[in-house]
Amino acid sequence: MPNRVTVCHCRFCQKATGSAYMVEPIFDADTFVVLAGSPKTFDQVSAGSGKLVHVHFCPDCGTKLWLSFERFPNAVGVYAGTFDEPCWFPIDPATSKHIFLGAARSDTVVPAGLPTFFEHATTNDGAAQEATVFETCHQIG
Repeated sequence: MPNRVTVCHCRFCQKATGSAYMVEPIFDADTFVVLAGSPKTFDQVSAGSGKLVHVHFCPDCGTKLWLSFERFPNAVGVYAGTFDEPCWFPIDPATSKHIFLGAARSDTVVPAGLPTFFEHATTNDGAAQEATVFETCHQIG
């Protein structure tokens, strides 16, 4: 099981997925194993933190597989759409959050009860931001 699930609405994730947001289960880097193939890596500087985000992708088909982070060296974020069953893990309030709602599409509906953040959940120096939790489904407007 992932440690947590981040639903990210930033422009980088919108572009990377070709969608409104990315669903990203987060795993410990030291337990993450590639079973087959030799993915390539593209380094992108995060517009938010200024730190490198390493995009790991298939050199044969170009599919983005997972992210690793200069800012969070112990974490690996998998593109949920790459799983054979992309809904196998829960998205619940105890272990999930929506981030960068400030960049979300205006027609995005955020589920009730999940922690949300206008930008990232932590500042660049690691301080936790205060979450907003909507009591009912909330449409970005």
